[in-house]
Amino acid sequence: MKTAVTQGLADDNGLFMPEHIEKFEPEFFENIHNLSFQEISFEVVKKFFGEDIDEETLKGIVYDTLSFDCPVVPVKDNIYSLELFHGPTLAFKDVGGRFMARMLGHFLKGSTEKVNVLVATSGDTGSAVANGFLGVPGIHVYVLYPKGKVSPIQECQFTTLGQNITALEIDGVFDDCQRLVKAAFLDSELNQKMILTSANSINVARFLPQAFYYFNAFARNPQKDKKLIIAVPSGNFGNLTAGLFAKRMGLPVERFIAANNSNDIVFNYLQTGEYNPKVSVQTIANAMDVGDPSNFVRVLDLYNHSHEAIAADIKGYRYTDEQIRETVKRVYDETGYLLDPHGACGYKSLEEYLTDDQVGIFLETAHPAKFTETVEEIIGVGNVPLPDKLAEFMKGTKQSISLDKEFETFKKFLKSEK
Repeated sequence: MKTAVTQGLADDNGLFMPEHIEKFEPEFFENIHNLSFQEISFEVVKKFFGEDIDEETLKGIVYDTLSFDCPVVPVKDNIYSLELFHGPTLAFKDVGGRFMARMLGHFLKGSTEKVNVLVATSGDTGSAVANGFLGVPGIHVYVLYPKGKVSPIQECQFTTLGQNITALEIDGVFDDCQRLVKAAFLDSELNQKMILTSANSINVARFLPQAFYYFNAFARNPQKDKKLIIAVPSGNFGNLTAGLFAKRMGLPVERFIAANNSNDIVFNYLQTGEYNPKVSVQTIANAMDVGDPSNFVRVLDLYNHSHEAIAADIKGYRYTDEQIRETVKRVYDETGYLLDPHGACGYKSLEEYLTDDQVGIFLETAHPAKFTETVEEIIGVGNVPLPDKLAEFMKGTKQSISLDKEFETFKKFLKSEK
């Protein structure tokens, strides 16, 4: 496990996968509602990392990571929101980002060499990882983000930190940022000169902890007599993959919904069985603007590349910007609940899918204030309250380095940093 966490990618450029997935006994789910979020997560994490880290250390990592709640909030009828925006950067990636930072810190204790963390972001990953690793001794984080394609608040969350965080503004799209990171791991010259690891969801310590809040959602579900459907706004598919792992561990989820924006590669796969990556397109749900989701290979491996089995567990939907806007506006007018553009995709998919004997929980992956301009324009109301945590980021001064999307440019920059 130490190798998987510190190395990020395997030597053959593949993604690490657990050799086996331990299941819970049914009795665990009968009593899970009596446990706190931290207690549930500790039981889950022992199934993943219990053989590699002693329980006391592991418990400390989990409890320190989860210093905030992920509540299940009613929205309308049999649809609930799993609010994942109560952490330091107000996005779901605080769970994986904070956990990985603490895991990597644990594995690097006593090391004298600097570890360089490379992370590509389409929005929230960069802020969660940067804030999770901020000030951690022996680690330097490089955040690659597409120029002009993240919200101003998201950008402030990782470009104003300084210290051991360097923001790289890439003249391209998210897929270009992801490509540069992967190419760096494959470059023998770079790897001889510096220790590189990833903090994207390709790293097992980033995506596996996201299973925690699926178990929490089940425990807090108010309508336990109905079949549970969970809708996941999906971009790079690390979040949904963690949910599928949770189901393999015995979590009683009837079906998952992959709610896409106009970047519909996996949606098309679910319909046809053919996976055809393409250049991503920009949408108002920018964190889902991914044209070649890295984690989908994990889904294929988990299901032995069986399209039939995958389609049995995952239903796909896709929504245009216009449909997302309509959903945010309508739900706000009808219920007073303010969705962010990503959560809106999850909510709308449940509206279309649910039957009377089912209850749906969608993942509200980021606080709507992170997309203030978009949300205010949609609902026709100004001054969406800006949480104090976000307001503090907006006071900082942007510190970023502009690069083109060519790997040789990125490589030359990294070599100059050594």
